[in-house]
Amino acid sequence: MPALDRCGQYGGMTFRYDFAPTPFGDALAVFSDEGLVRFDLSESDDPSVPWVLENVSGQLGAVPDPDPGAADDVTELLDAYFDGAPVRFEDHLEFDWRLVNGFARTALQTISTIEWGETMSYGEIAVLAGRPGAARAVGTACRISPFSIVVPVHRVVRSDGTAGQYGAHPERKRFLLDLESHR
Repeated sequence: MPALDRCGQYGGMTFRYDFAPTPFGDALAVFSDEGLVRFDLSESDDPSVPWVLENVSGQLGAVPDPDPGAADDVTELLDAYFDGAPVRFEDHLEFDWRLVNGFARTALQTISTIEWGETMSYGEIAVLAGRPGAARAVGTACRISPFSIVVPVHRVVRSDGTAGQYGAHPERKRFLLDLESHR
């Protein structure tokens, strides 16, 4: 693999980043020429800390350039979403899926079809994604998703209907499920 390009490019692809506010803090929004490649609600209170950007840079093979205003469209959609509008992010944003492959990508793309206010179990997603019995793999896909909130992994729940985890912040999952249930 070629060395990291310090100019926000890798193999002719340009990467840039900005931040989008959420009720959970600012999220790092990274874009390629093809679309949103990462939307990260970091475990850190400050997504601009060097290790967050280093992690994304390592995954991309390039250091994204800062681009203030790049996340304006995402921010507008998030504002509507958090105001209670049933936003389908995939109807308004182009996604660049390069950071997730194989069954994880299939599972996440299947999860994208879950409607606002609805939930499905990990097992149900596994069946729809073509791998019955792969509920744990769906859980892994949710955990490694490069698209917090905008791919609604929070809508995937345990088979008994309980919310389950959401990284280190199950309270965020509960917040999102509650938000969507009050429309």
